[in-house]
Amino acid sequence: MLTRRLTGLLFFTTLHGLPVHGTRAQSTTTPAAAAARSRLDAPACTSNGARASRESWTTWGGNVRNTRAGTAAARASADSLVLRWALWLGEVANARAQATVANGRVFVTSEGGSVWALDAERGCQWWRTAVGAPVRTSAVILSDSSGAAQLLFVGDAMGRVLALQASTGAIVWTARVDAHPMAIVTGTPQLHRGVLYVGVSSYESAMPLQPKYACCTFRGSVVALDARSGAQKWKTYTIDETPTPNGKSKSGADVIGPSGAAVWSTPTVDERRGRLYVGTGNNYSAPQSARSDAVMAMDLATGAVVWSRQFTARDGYNVSCDVPGKYNCPEADGPDADIGQPPILVDLPGGGRSLLVGAKSGMLRALDPDREGATRWEYQVGPGGKLGGLHWGSATDGRLVFAAYGGQIISAVADSTAPGGMRLVADASAGGGLVALDVRTGALQWRAAAPVCDKRPGCSPAQSAAVTVAHGIVWSGALDGHLRGYDARSGRIVWDQDMVRDYQTVNGSGGRGGSLDVGGPVIVGNSLYVGAGYGLYGAIPGNVFLAFTRVARSGGSGSARGGGSGVLR
Repeated sequence: MLTRRLTGLLFFTTLHGLPVHGTRAQSTTTPAAAAARSRLDAPACTSNGARASRESWTTWGGNVRNTRAGTAAARASADSLVLRWALWLGEVANARAQATVANGRVFVTSEGGSVWALDAERGCQWWRTAVGAPVRTSAVILSDSSGAAQLLFVGDAMGRVLALQASTGAIVWTARVDAHPMAIVTGTPQLHRGVLYVGVSSYESAMPLQPKYACCTFRGSVVALDARSGAQKWKTYTIDETPTPNGKSKSGADVIGPSGAAVWSTPTVDERRGRLYVGTGNNYSAPQSARSDAVMAMDLATGAVVWSRQFTARDGYNVSCDVPGKYNCPEADGPDADIGQPPILVDLPGGGRSLLVGAKSGMLRALDPDREGATRWEYQVGPGGKLGGLHWGSATDGRLVFAAYGGQIISAVADSTAPGGMRLVADASAGGGLVALDVRTGALQWRAAAPVCDKRPGCSPAQSAAVTVAHGIVWSGALDGHLRGYDARSGRIVWDQDMVRDYQTVNGSGGRGGSLDVGGPVIVGNSLYVGAGYGLYGAIPGNVFLAFTRVARSGGSGSARGGGSGVLR
């Protein structure tokens, strides 16, 4: 059984570039492993350097409301960003996780299984820890009253959450949040008052590529852990029923369900009502359930479901729906309209509150959290699709909400030189664009056009990475490899840099930038941090993490272009 599971998963991960579930770190006893380990290490910090800033970004969305609003000392239209230092993330194709920052230290994670603590100013290394599996999340920081980090929490591709000592990188505890063999942690956990809230997702939607695979048995969930000990406080499934056999697929395999409804993103905390909000994904098999493609409200203390709003009923999809014969595809056959963005909780001008929720359908909604998720308004940003209409995260400054459109379209072409004999190619004209909507009414304030691709391989205009707003600038990365800053009042581009190039890195190895996806820029004070590289689905691979600093320009308010050497200084 294990061999069949790994065979199907290897085919899928080879074609799509995903890490295999359960992949462990290579032995550290061989000379080759030791050399690889040393290549990952940056020069050690020998002193505390300049006085640490008290400004911070300690979780995925910047705060428990997931607004993705950062701090910035000045507008980019009056300043330029120059590269301060770059970090090589190892022999990986994706730089998916974003940074977290506290007390002058930057914490970076990698699909290679490393977690780094770096000096924000100099890029030197306080420590690096290898956790033994690909890390899919950002680090979440538990800080003391002075703002200094005490503990870090990360989720990995083995369905584990790990706590690390922030001062040394030592692993304090490890908790497996789901027993399913395909369970993973993709969304960065949320931390609130000593409790860590973890959404659980899975790779099982890929397993039906094996014609005789009995699909499926995984159920999404949210798990609450004690941050100090890792002890489980409660667990709530997105599907109440235990999956059971209920028919046969076209290939004659058992159909088991309901299944799926994974939680792919960071939960949102409502301190006023004592609730937790999460978005869920599609079902993997029949029958479809009532809380797939939904927003769920749970009691913070107990995990009890308070209310749930489903937005796409009968959404049954797994990866076999995309291959000839569709032998394990549910009758519903999609549309795969997950809610993969964290809900954003915002206080409305003039009173009231909204949850701003983006979905892969391309629809952005405002829900009333005080009326069991009643819809305030809806806006169709784009037509949506399986690779994300609104994918990883929108942002708000409290007046406007900024949503970047993904909409990537790919095709598979025969290529004898590619793993599996197939290569994914992105449509260079499909997807992309950025909108600003009034948070109260949903009225469109402006729309920025999609990027225009050049002739480079893997270029796509899709903007599926999470968006960040700070000091009147909206930051959005794209699969074309550019990070752009847009004026929040008009949508005009005020800063644009192509990240697809070679970099001299602080750990000495040559790194290369690529597409920007998943994690968004983190902006703290005069610094901007972003990863560059995403080799999935025909996009441009890369393996660098970049730290930019803001430098005043002479000459006024023209559009700024990035620069800098990337040398540690």
